[in-house]
Amino acid sequence: MNKPFRIAIVAGEASGDLLAGHLMAALKKKLPQVSFHGIGGPKMLAEGFDAWWPLEKLAVMGYVEVLKHYREISGIRRALKARLLAEKPDLFIGVDAPDFNLGLEADLKARGIKTLHYVSPSIWAWRGRRVKKVAKAADRVLALFPMEPPLYKRAGVRVTYVGHPLADQIPLYTDKKQAREKLKLPNDCPIYALLPGSRQSEVATLGEIFIATARLIHAQTPDALFIVPFVTRETRLEFEAALYRQDATKLPFRLLFGHAQDAMGAADAVLVASGTATLEVALVKRPMVITYKLASLTYRLMKCRAYLPYVGLPNILAGRFIVPELLQDDATPEKLAEALLKEAAPERAAELEGEFTRIHEALRQNTSEKAAAAVVEFLRG
Repeated sequence: MNKPFRIAIVAGEASGDLLAGHLMAALKKKLPQVSFHGIGGPKMLAEGFDAWWPLEKLAVMGYVEVLKHYREISGIRRALKARLLAEKPDLFIGVDAPDFNLGLEADLKARGIKTLHYVSPSIWAWRGRRVKKVAKAADRVLALFPMEPPLYKRAGVRVTYVGHPLADQIPLYTDKKQAREKLKLPNDCPIYALLPGSRQSEVATLGEIFIATARLIHAQTPDALFIVPFVTRETRLEFEAALYRQDATKLPFRLLFGHAQDAMGAADAVLVASGTATLEVALVKRPMVITYKLASLTYRLMKCRAYLPYVGLPNILAGRFIVPELLQDDATPEKLAEALLKEAAPERAAELEGEFTRIHEALRQNTSEKAAAAVVEFLRG
C-alpha cells in the first residue's frame, strides 16, 4: 500500500506555479495518496494544492522592491516555517524563488525535514557564490538547464538534470498561419506580440514604454497589429490604464486573456520582458527583442554582481548574443521600435531557427516525468 506522503511546496511566481503544477500532476500518478500544501498559484490549485498563501504575496522583483514588502514577506516566512516544523511534511520543495526559499530550506533541513530545490538559482550568471548556500539548504537540486549540473557536482551537491517542461509542451514547429487562424487574426499584415511581464509591477513599469514603441512602429507600418496576452485581470487593467494615459486606445491593439504561446506563434517578432517568457519565444522559434527596467539602485547592484554579458535565457543557452537585449536606459521606445522592425524581417526567423531548435532539443527531456521520478526516489531512498 502506498504511503500517503505529504509534500510542502513554495512557488513564488507564475513560472514556478507552472513547473510545480506539472510536477504535481506527474507525482499523483506515481503516488496516488500524495497531498500538497504551502504557497502556490492557479496551476497548482488545479492539481489539488492546499494554498496557505497565494503566490502573489511573493511575486516581487528586485532588491529595492523586496525591501518595500520586507515586513509582510518575512512575516509569511516565519509563519510558514513554524507551521511546517509543527506538521513535519515528508518533503519540502522550493520552486525557484531562491531569496525566499533557500533560507527556509536551510532551517527545515537543519531540523530534519528533507529539502529539494527545483530550479537552480542563476549560479552561472551571478558569480556562483550561491552554490555553497544551495548546498547548505537543499538535499537535492533539480536543474532545468544543461550547464548547471557540472557546477553543482564540483561543489558536491546532489543534482539531477531534468530539462524544461516548456520544451516538452511546445512542438518543435509552430505554424504561424494556424496560430493566426486560432486567434482570428489576419494573415496579410505584420503582427507584433508584446509581453510586458506576468507581474502587475512589471506591467506598471513597462506598459507605457511598450505602447509608445507600438505607436512608433505603427507610424512606419500602418497595417501593423499588436497583440498583448495577459495572465491576470490585474495586469490587463494596468495595461488598459496605460493605454488611456497614453491616449492610445485607437491604436490596433488586441488584448488577450491567456493564449501567450498562440500570440508568440502568430507574431513576426516579439517584444518581451526578460524572464521565462523569453525561453517560450525561443521554443516557438520567433525573433524577439528582450527588455527590462528596474529601480536604478536594483539595476546597479545586479549589474555589479553579474558576470555574463547577457540576461536573456536564449542568449545564455546559446552562449552568445543571438537576440538583442535593450535594458534599463536603453529600453526607450525609439530603440525598441528600431530593433523590433529589424527583427520582423522575414530572413531573421530563418537565421534563428537552427539555434532555437538546438536549444529546444537539448531541453526536451520529458521533464515532469524525470523530476517526479527523482522526487519519488528521494522520498523512498
